[in-house]
Amino acid sequence: MLIRVGFDIQFQVPSEVAMVALLSVHSSRAQDLLEADQLKAEPAVPVTQYTDWFGNRCSRLVAPAGLLRLTNSTLVRCPDEPDEVNAAAREVAVRDLPDDVLVYLLNSRYCEVDRLSKIALELFGQAAPGWGRVQAICDWVHDKVEFNYQHARPTKTALDVYTERVGVCRDYQHLAITFCRALNIPARYATGYLGDIRVPLRLPMDFSAWFEVYLDDRWWTFDARNNTPRFARILMATGRDASDVALTTSFGRADLVHFFVVSEEESEPLQSVQNDTTGDANRDSTAALNVP
Repeated sequence: MLIRVGFDIQFQVPSEVAMVALLSVHSSRAQDLLEADQLKAEPAVPVTQYTDWFGNRCSRLVAPAGLLRLTNSTLVRCPDEPDEVNAAAREVAVRDLPDDVLVYLLNSRYCEVDRLSKIALELFGQAAPGWGRVQAICDWVHDKVEFNYQHARPTKTALDVYTERVGVCRDYQHLAITFCRALNIPARYATGYLGDIRVPLRLPMDFSAWFEVYLDDRWWTFDARNNTPRFARILMATGRDASDVALTTSFGRADLVHFFVVSEEESEPLQSVQNDTTGDANRDSTAALNVP
């Protein structure tokens, strides 16, 4: 399937400010991009890119005083199937984990592993190790936490979510990640596009959070908020928690005044067929660019 993704994000900037944005599709999906994936800034200012220590594509710019508009639109080919499930996936002993995976067992800004370890053991210590244990964590978080935008706040940690039992998608993931790490299962935070593809429509569209767990020597997608395999999940960034993958970071004041995100299924481009002198068919396909 083809998924059109994009955004229009605008800030009012009182005075010149440096910014970093993690608004690009993750490099692991580069082969699926059918159009350029390039951050555009208005007014036109130089935008440079670098890769951070988590492998995320980051953009740097200096915004002048006034209105700053960041936009992008690209087309991504996605599998015509939901998130992969492998109920037989096994946990990996800590001694056998790759060096770069160990960090996803530790405390981080929003995931207080030490403070929730006893609770995690009480709740899930008897669950069968592997995929089933992670799914039990997702089931519990999904059932016990209420989704409510009114209770979102940037300082809410996994312990706060456990105590208050209400939050938004990032809060679900932080709590599930913390429970996993407390049981020696590496887990990392992920963010990206997740449109209402082949599910009931839930507007308005926003960027989404989920998490990934290391089982059987690879990373797998889990989502404690939706708790069901979904179509057309497009990764933008991963990290220890939300603090590592902020969509934009301004080193000074930048007030958000407009926010629009799109992620929707697009029809396959029309294909024209013309027989050559040998009778073989030549196919040519084009896709129209839609700017959000």
